[in-house]
Amino acid sequence: MYSYLLQGLMLGFTAGAQPGPYQTYIISQSLRNGWRHTLIAAFAPLVSDLPIVLLVLYVLTRIPNWLQHALYVTGGLFVLFLAWRAFFQWRDFTGEERTPSGSSQKSLMRAAMMNVLSPGPYLFWSLVNGPLLLQAWSESPGRAIAFLLGFYSAMIGMNAAVIILSSIAAGIGERVRRTMIGISALALTGFGIYQLWLGLAG
Repeated sequence: MYSYLLQGLMLGFTAGAQPGPYQTYIISQSLRNGWRHTLIAAFAPLVSDLPIVLLVLYVLTRIPNWLQHALYVTGGLFVLFLAWRAFFQWRDFTGEERTPSGSSQKSLMRAAMMNVLSPGPYLFWSLVNGPLLLQAWSESPGRAIAFLLGFYSAMIGMNAAVIILSSIAAGIGERVRRTMIGISALALTGFGIYQLWLGLAG
């Protein structure tokens, strides 16, 4: 159970540290409205991910075993691509990403909608989280729950940290964000290799 919890924590950390439309949205909202009015947006994945997860799991439970192993390999390559992209984002980081902001009352729903309409969560759950969650569930429901708890607690925690840091100390926040991107690049590299091993060893 602890191995799945650890995997969930690591993947949640990397998901929260990866720059993208959702993260730039919560940063711009935090800078405009302050962290107190933006913090609720950190929980947007809990709203947006449920239909995505159900759709992906429905498909994954109906594919043959050999295709599941192929997804592990594809997922490993995808994670290594994310690591490669994160490295260049770390190297070329400027902290000038911006996205249109809106009222603080609509932060949660707008952030959730941004997740639903983005291909990132679908790819991530199809190639990485979905196969791992099904593997954990096949061993025991408790392990699957541990994986989900680890993933969402780490990702929401990272989202909240980004919001607070961006609001309280913009300069320090940017340096911390760059460091988190660098750490996520290393973590993604290790996990991508692990995913490849799972697919090829099976």
